Amino acid sequence: MAASELTRRVGVAVVGIPAVVLILYLGGWVMSVPIALLGAVGAGEVYDLAEARDTRPLRWLGMSAVAGLVFGAAALPSFGALAPWGFAGLGAVAGAALILAMPLRGVGQHPLNAVSVTLFGVVYVGTPLMFVMLMHSLPAHYDWGGPTPSSWTGALLVLLPLAVTWVGDSAAFFLGTAFGKSKIAPSISPNKSWVGALAGAVGSGLAAVVWLLVAEGLLPGLPVQSLWVAALLGVLIGVGGQVGDFLESLLKRDAGVKDSGSLFPGHGGVLDRLDALVLAFPLCYACLVVAEALG
Repeated sequence: MAASELTRRVGVAVVGIPAVVLILYLGGWVMSVPIALLGAVGAGEVYDLAEARDTRPLRWLGMSAVAGLVFGAAALPSFGALAPWGFAGLGAVAGAALILAMPLRGVGQHPLNAVSVTLFGVVYVGTPLMFVMLMHSLPAHYDWGGPTPSSWTGALLVLLPLAVTWVGDSAAFFLGTAFGKSKIAPSISPNKSWVGALAGAVGSGLAAVVWLLVAEGLLPGLPVQSLWVAALLGVLIGVGGQVGDFLESLLKRDAGVKDSGSLFPGHGGVLDRLDALVLAFPLCYACLVVAEALG
């Protein structure tokens, strides 16, 4: 990695990490606005990738739908309350896409591809960001903060998959670069090795353990209290993150681009930052809810 690119990466991290923590701490509608905006940009990047392969999605419909999912999760911050409206909204978006495809993507302009990619962008980008909002509300929903919950409870929970994927990705990069010879799928991601994948999984597990040691005092009702369970959860989230990373690499490889965008200097676009989280957030949410139900 060139020194100039490394400098840009560090600069973005120095500014970006405190900004993310502040937004998560504030929560609610204040958190939903920047997340919705990033989601709309991320959906736009999906549609840019599709246009590189001669498919023209219904860009503004999909971008608006992603923002709508985020705002819906802010208004109804539990899966049970959000699910009926979310599915109804996706159905409405599908119907609107089909109707708009007739005048805007007629015969010869691949209307089926346009509708399909439009909906894919909504689900691919909107789902993980929706779960950011839902995860933030879990401590209040299940009373994991105790009788006097801290203002940090929601932020801490969202930081779990973020920390796990960030640490796992860093471990995979550095150890994979140094020792990784056998590649996993070079046609999709030529730099990812089995050594890097193993290092990433171990790093993710350790990150979850450290997270629990820091957070357990503020989340006394959390269903994950054992360090071994935390490590297992971290490995599961980390592996899910690696699969998400491969998925985005596949999309970029098919479009013939290195980065999905250029919003973050040295880091690429929104999809390049969201790739591992596409599966990490839903996985983390599902594991915590199941653990609470098994009690």
